[in-house]
Amino acid sequence: MTETARCRFAPAPSGFLHVGGARTALFNWLFARHHGGVFVLRVEDTDADRVTDEAVHVLERSMHWLGLDWDEGPGVGGPNGPYRQTERFETYREAAAQLAEGGHAYRCYCTPEELEQRRDEARARGAAPGYDGRCRRLTDEERAAFESEGRPWALRFAIPEGRDVTFDDLVKGPQHFAADSLRDFIVVRSDGSPTYLLASGVDDLRMGMTHVIRGEDLLPSTPRQLLMFEALEASPPRYAHLPLILGPDRAKLSKRHGAVAVEWFREHGYLPEALVNYLSLLGWSPGHNEEILPREELIARFDLDGVSHHPAVFDVEKLTWMNGNYIRSLSDEELAARMIPFLADAGLTPDLDIVRKAAPHVKERMRTLEEAPPMLRFLFTDVTPDDKARAAIEKVGPDYLGNAADKLEPVTDWKSEEIIAALDSAAQEAGLNRTKGWQPIRAAVTGTTVSPPLPESLELLGKDRTLARLRTAAGG
Repeated sequence: MTETARCRFAPAPSGFLHVGGARTALFNWLFARHHGGVFVLRVEDTDADRVTDEAVHVLERSMHWLGLDWDEGPGVGGPNGPYRQTERFETYREAAAQLAEGGHAYRCYCTPEELEQRRDEARARGAAPGYDGRCRRLTDEERAAFESEGRPWALRFAIPEGRDVTFDDLVKGPQHFAADSLRDFIVVRSDGSPTYLLASGVDDLRMGMTHVIRGEDLLPSTPRQLLMFEALEASPPRYAHLPLILGPDRAKLSKRHGAVAVEWFREHGYLPEALVNYLSLLGWSPGHNEEILPREELIARFDLDGVSHHPAVFDVEKLTWMNGNYIRSLSDEELAARMIPFLADAGLTPDLDIVRKAAPHVKERMRTLEEAPPMLRFLFTDVTPDDKARAAIEKVGPDYLGNAADKLEPVTDWKSEEIIAALDSAAQEAGLNRTKGWQPIRAAVTGTTVSPPLPESLELLGKDRTLARLRTAAGG
């Protein structure tokens, strides 16, 4: 590639960053980074009913969390700003005026009610319901009459008659749109606001985008934007339309499938590097069977040649498996630092040194950071056995727990090796194997039947608190 690649992610944020949007942002970011290019974040916020400052804040926070830094955009600036469409209306007015002055756009005086009536009539005839071009054929007298009565108007782009549109999509290959499938479209609404087709297209031109990588649901907008660029005498970017992301039922991924927001995964203990890795494989193949690919490797390998034509299925279980792999790859110090916020959010006051010491004993059991509080709660607060823990205690009775405390009390070097010997002695005297003998002790001390390995748990808890909890559970 001889020119500098310029890619953009241009969402209309409405509360959270959908994983489909995150995948689009990621593919643009990877393409730009792979080619040493520029990644731009642009906020399409012309729909004031949907896009709020808070939604933009959530978008930026999610992007930062994923590590998708932008070279131009909100908070960063750049030579092509501003990067919010509500601050670019003058640019759109200039482009609309250029289209109108060149005879490529005309005023449309049709009311919403008239348009709907004609659509219904077209459907009844079995015809396509698109705009019928009525205002394109107005006489000067009819146009003057509408103007004199002060009727509102929208600006419509005039599709060149008889023009098929073809282009080569970098993912989907050659595309052909027949002339009769394209209808005149609105570029400026009657309230003066630009439509997506105008604003997004003009921004791509003015910001020098070389590649527009977006979801295939936007493919139908491409031939119309290409004709608009031609009318503006501008060279278009290259297009790549990404396959859809589906839910397990093969329907388009949506809220009804469960978690679809990047924020949800952050709040529930998924690592950003795991989510980035997983999203990268939704519709793209690195060319090998590898699945765990660090960010640097993704950048080195990514290109549009590996993007599939076919939809990808979002599998939360597969993501969770991958997240567990990433957790196990963390150093004890890093894992401890990432667990601390989750422990604090659970109302605990964690000690970083203790959490670090616990890290190697929990990482093999964890799939998400959200699992840290239930496993480590016993270290930072008094516990009450849950239902399963009470059942385990009742199976052996209080005398067993009292005897276990007696076996542990003489241990002077409170290390796991010495603790194991005392625990095994108590179990053997009761005729229990290690599994059945250790489980009620775990239940009494941690309040649950799931914890880090028992000897290490008792070592971390300390002798005094261990004995106190065993004697309390024994009724002493």
